[in-house]
Amino acid sequence: MLDGEKEFLIRAIGGEASAFGLLYKHYQPQIYRFIYFKVGLREEAEDLTHRVFLNAWNNIEGYQFQGFPFSSWLYRIARNQVVDHYRAAKPNTSSLDNVDTEIAAPLDDPIAAIEDKNNLTKIKMAISRLKPEYQEIIIMRFVEDMAVKEVASAMGKSEGAIKILQHRAVKSLKKLINGSR
Repeated sequence: MLDGEKEFLIRAIGGEASAFGLLYKHYQPQIYRFIYFKVGLREEAEDLTHRVFLNAWNNIEGYQFQGFPFSSWLYRIARNQVVDHYRAAKPNTSSLDNVDTEIAAPLDDPIAAIEDKNNLTKIKMAISRLKPEYQEIIIMRFVEDMAVKEVASAMGKSEGAIKILQHRAVKSLKKLINGSR
């Protein structure tokens, strides 16, 4: 959560673009990363991220404080943008197939870089085979390091449901990873 977030939100709801700009600057990398893992292409992720924040700005006056970080609302908008994107595009391949594995590869140790890239590729392939709901939970909880409460808010589910889904997602992911060895 951004320090002073509530104050920035109040100012943004009042129409102050610079306050919204600070929220954008803070949350844009997280939302972009979430969308990038879902769509796999930088250009599409950038476009969808832009749409998320445009949608948020256009609807900021309807935002209501519910005890969750502002990012929960942004993730919900992002999820909807991704769903709309796939409804319109109906791709034949999984979005994670296109994710650049070079992002996480360390440059100082080539052997470790190759091993890490191979592991990342296996994990990425396994995640792409999960149900979309499981993919979202894995990304939000373990890539974005979001709290269960925040994921619940973003996905419109109870914390208990998220815990159960996370358990099932991790169990499914382990099966896929262990089965691919």
